[in-house]
Order: sequence, then structure tokens, then C-alpha cells
Amino acid sequence: MTFKTIDAPTLKAWLHDGSEIALLDAREEVPFDRRHILMAACVPLGRLEVIVGDSVPRRAARVVWCDDGEGLATRAAARMTGLGYTGVSVLTGGIAAWESAGYRIYSGVHVPSKAFAEVVEHEAHTPWIDAAELNRSIQSGTDMVLFDSRSYEEFHNNSIPTAISVPGAELVYRFADMVPSPDTLVVVNCGGRTRSIIGAQSLIDAGVPNKVVSMQNGTQGWHLAGLPVLKGETRRAPSVSAAGHAAAKAAAGRVAERFGVRSIDPATLAAWKAEAETRALFVFDVRSPEEYEAGHVPGMKNVPGGQLVQETDRHAAIWGGRVVCVDDDGARAIMTAHWMIQMGWEAVALTLDRLNGETGPYVSPALGLTDAPAISVSDLAGRSAVVVDLDWSRAYYDGHIPGAWYAIRSRLAEDFSKLPHAETIVFTSGDGVLARLAAAEWNRKAPAPVFALTGGTKAWTGALETGPTHMASAAEDMRLRAREMPGKVEDAMNAYLIWEIELVNQMATDDDQRFRVMAERK
Repeated sequence: MTFKTIDAPTLKAWLHDGSEIALLDAREEVPFDRRHILMAACVPLGRLEVIVGDSVPRRAARVVWCDDGEGLATRAAARMTGLGYTGVSVLTGGIAAWESAGYRIYSGVHVPSKAFAEVVEHEAHTPWIDAAELNRSIQSGTDMVLFDSRSYEEFHNNSIPTAISVPGAELVYRFADMVPSPDTLVVVNCGGRTRSIIGAQSLIDAGVPNKVVSMQNGTQGWHLAGLPVLKGETRRAPSVSAAGHAAAKAAAGRVAERFGVRSIDPATLAAWKAEAETRALFVFDVRSPEEYEAGHVPGMKNVPGGQLVQETDRHAAIWGGRVVCVDDDGARAIMTAHWMIQMGWEAVALTLDRLNGETGPYVSPALGLTDAPAISVSDLAGRSAVVVDLDWSRAYYDGHIPGAWYAIRSRLAEDFSKLPHAETIVFTSGDGVLARLAAAEWNRKAPAPVFALTGGTKAWTGALETGPTHMASAAEDMRLRAREMPGKVEDAMNAYLIWEIELVNQMATDDDQRFRVMAERK
């Protein structure tokens, strides 16, 4: 099966014709971060098989691949058609052709979500508090609470003193139990701006009686003000009481009525699933990871509501598809859906009394997995082998098999020559899936016999090595956060915040964005 090529004006027209479209960029995140098309989702060629099953679920979807002249888009299109996708095209000339046609190029990651938050703040006049004023309020004992709306892991890594971890979609759900007095000032923060704004505006949209503000520029703004950022904090929201649940359900009901959030029943979801070959369908369990792992509907992907709004392009790449937000309480699904609708999606809520049948974390489907040469950890010992780790670079830094080399799967053809000579090449990755894909791809084509490590790096029982010890590929798979940048961290933070704030001006003149902000003003 073959794929087509299209030019930039055709892509522009497709983005506006009302039909479903997935625009995918085949490069790694670092070059993608430097320059890309607004509506593109970053789907690196080396991870294609473990991403597109979820982010592009409809095999007949209209898909356009692009790159910046590296030839990755053509390889990705060929691989995707080989996996059974039938509507695949490649943008001729890549993003340079898009730019030459007079269309805008963006930097950054998850730009649609971050730009959306900036538009929300501008349109809804979401109130904010800066670091200096917040610090004075904390020091003076003001009746206030500070909610960190990021994931718990991010909060645990760095947080503002007195903050409590309450990830985005949990804010309305847990609010009544945590803020019993209407006189308490409520401040919502994140690492930068997006989830501070969306979190604060969620509470305002829900009609809470308190004064609610976002923390301007989040923990980065706090750091830039010369104030101490904490590490290792563990403060979390308590379990929801019956009264708290009732209050959250009532608040979500008001949001549903005000913003036109439709709730569907299981029969409608079943009917939509039956139509999934002609209309893309995304179904997300938007509860917390802990609740999901304790019990969920088999095959239903967990993306906590705040993260879905923050990184929509990562999870739903087919613009124009249906989005179903699922919970068991009637609040988190509605609050998430009301943002997805304003971002331009056809989103609905579904509340199920029982979400069970399977336990544990969600595992994305890996397309195209075939039998590949494999080797166990025990058989690896004593062999003349070089181990090649294909996991995320951050995971490699955190811990890898001693002596293992880091490489990006799509660059193996160039990077084999950088490896030391050995009788055997053993691929590994966190769970072993990328290793299996690489072993099948390079069997009888690599400079030495190849094997996949059974069970991946998780199966290794010995001590692990840390840091960038053996880098065959440059670590271009993950863009560093501002506080991780080499050099003066403050310069990186300032540059990031300036970039993010400017997005609202860019959205004012970009006709590709699909936002329709209806947020309440307070």
C-alpha cells in the first residue's frame, strides 16, 4: 500500500474543511520543540508503533506526516501504511514548505494546550497573584490555601511552601472538603502558567463562593522572585466525603448546564464504538492514577483530566474526533469535557457507577509486534555483547544496565558505528517493547546478530548505572524543562515564560486554532 504527497496549501485547506485530520511530526521532541506547525503532534519515528494505536485509533483517518527535511516523514508514512492505515500522506517539502507558503511556525511543546490557557486568561480575565504578594500572604497568616494542580510527581519534585497537591480535575471534586469557609482565599499554581490558569478558572466556572486566583508563573515565578522551592513534599488532598461528593456533583451540574456539556449513557458509547471506523473515538478515564489502577474498564486509557487538557496533542491526534471523558463521580468528567469543548473538540461526559474489571496501570498497544530474536538476563551474562538501551533518555540517566549504550531507535543506522565491537547486540528498553521492535527490524541487517532482552530493563535484577555514560545518540528525545537547562536556570525560566505569554498574541492572528472560550468572569 502506498501513500500520497500533498503541498502546503492543500494541508492548509484540509485543516479547515471540517473533516477529521491528524497532522503528525516524525521528529524527536527536541527538534520538534525548535520549530513545528501549530496543529502537529510529535510522534517520533522510533516510537511510532507504541503511540499511534492510541493517538490515531481510526485506521482510515486522514493522516499527514511532516518533518523538517530529514526524510523521517516518508519513513513514518511507509511504516504507518504497513500497519494498516489507509489515508496517509506526506507534506512535500516539510515544514519549510509550510513556512515558505506564508504560514506560521511555532516553537515549544503542547502548544495548542498552552496557547489555549493564555487565551482563557485573556478572555475570562482570570485573576492572579504574583510571588511577592503570595509570599506576604503566607507570612502574614492570611486565611488561604494553595493548591498545586500538576501531577503529584511534579509537585513532589518541586513545590511552593504550604502547597497541597490537587491535580487539575480533582480541584472541583475535592474543593468542598478542603475549603469549608467561603472567606478563604484560594490560590492555584503549577510549574509555569497553563495549569494555574485552567485550575483557577475551573473553580470560578464551578461557581465556588471563594475568591480564586492563579499563581502568576507558578513555581518558576516563585523561584525567579528569589523564594525557596521545596523538594520532596507529600501533602495531598484527603478522600472525598459524602457531603463533598454531593457539592462537587452539584457544581459540575451547573457547569454542564452553563457550558453545554452533554452526558451520554453506556448505550451511546457502545453505538459510537460501533462507528469508530468512520468517526474517530477517544475514551479517557480521567480519574487519578491510583483510582484507575485499583480498578478500571479493560482497554480504557487513563489520562487524568488536568493532564488531558495540558497535553491534548499527546493523547488525541485526530482533530475532529469524538472525546468521551469518563469518571465514577459525575464531576471530573464534566469539568474535563467543558475544557475540551472550549478547545474545539466534540467532548462529552460519561459517569459509570462501576469502573472495574481490570487493575494496574494502562499499557498502550504496540502495533506491528512480531517474533524477534530474544535473550534472557541470565543468558546475557558472560556473552560478548553490547547492550543498546532504546528507552527515554531521562529513564536511561535514572538507571540503565551497566555498560549499556543509549540510542534512539530511528537513528540506529547511523549509530551502530559508534558502538564497541561485540559478537552480539542486545536491545533493551523499559518494558522491552521497543527492544522487540528493534530486534525484529534489524534482524540479519545489523553489524552483528541482534536480540531483544526479554522483559527489558525491568527484568534486570543487578545494580544499575546512572547518568549519560555511553551516548550513541544525542539525547534529543525529550526537551529539558527550564529548571533542567544547562547554564543559568533563571535565563531559561524567563525565556520560557516570555514565550508562553506571547502565545495569546499569536492566537489572535492564527486561523488554524479552534478555540471558543466561554469561561466565566469573576
